[in-house]
Amino acid sequence: MDLELRHLKIVRAVAEAGSVTKAATHLGLAQPALTAQLKRIERVLGGALFERDHNGARPTPLGELVLSRAMVLLPAARELQEEAVRFANTSGDVPSYRLGATNGPVLGGLVDRLATAWPSTPVSTYTSWSAKELTAMVMLGRLDFALIGACGESPPPVEGPVVWLTVGVDPVFVLLDDNHPLVGRKEVALAELAGERWAVTPGDSCFGDCFATACTRAGFTPQTIYETDVGTCMHLAKVGRAAVLCQATFQPAPGIAMVPLADAPLRWRQLLGWHPEGAAARVVTSVVEHAKAAHADSVRRSTRYAAWLAENPRFGTSP
Repeated sequence: MDLELRHLKIVRAVAEAGSVTKAATHLGLAQPALTAQLKRIERVLGGALFERDHNGARPTPLGELVLSRAMVLLPAARELQEEAVRFANTSGDVPSYRLGATNGPVLGGLVDRLATAWPSTPVSTYTSWSAKELTAMVMLGRLDFALIGACGESPPPVEGPVVWLTVGVDPVFVLLDDNHPLVGRKEVALAELAGERWAVTPGDSCFGDCFATACTRAGFTPQTIYETDVGTCMHLAKVGRAAVLCQATFQPAPGIAMVPLADAPLRWRQLLGWHPEGAAARVVTSVVEHAKAAHADSVRRSTRYAAWLAENPRFGTSP
């Protein structure tokens, strides 16, 4: 048997878990099967890689040597695979516009502007609630650009070579049914909504934790939080079953009013990401300009947000 990368992954998993049993669970294998594989790997490498007892598994000197090499080889192999896939997915001289986005205000306007500026260049889109998925697709060259949202000052969703630029920073407002007693107010303090049930669209950011923290600072623990699609959120707001957290650029349906939260306890950064070595990086300056213009258009369309922004100039489209 020759040593393979998957064998090094097993050794690394055992070392990181500190026991064969925990490593087996992490790898989705039965413990006896992983033990048998580890014994075969040790035979190939000429000796025991771990000292095992009731306290777990600790690397032997040989195991330390193998781990030190694995920590170099495994990332290098992953980078090679990502670079090869990205190269295979990269077009030639003509840039492509494969755009991925989570729920946000920029995608539609950006598609329109790119199609107008370069009518002969195809524009395709992919939507996901997962910013991590979109980031991985950019890293692998399956998307040219990703439009995602990030809560507050949180870092990008995945460590890697993707470059991120802030298109705009928007406050989070709340949607209430037209008959709600707080509708019509210039702003509403978060504490005034302590008795509400809440609804929000899904995502893999830290927004849920940030919302819980904001509620704690306001002196309450939020009741039921419905995590669901946009249509269901709108229905719950319209029938008075939930207060819906939304980006300030959102266009509410009839029967629903958007109300700003006082002091903007929650904010949402609109980010554009791309791979610096991808073909689309050559046109990134133009794409960034179009993305910012699309965001500015969405701000102007939201009359409530535009009015609020006049008194809160630190938000809005990035310069």
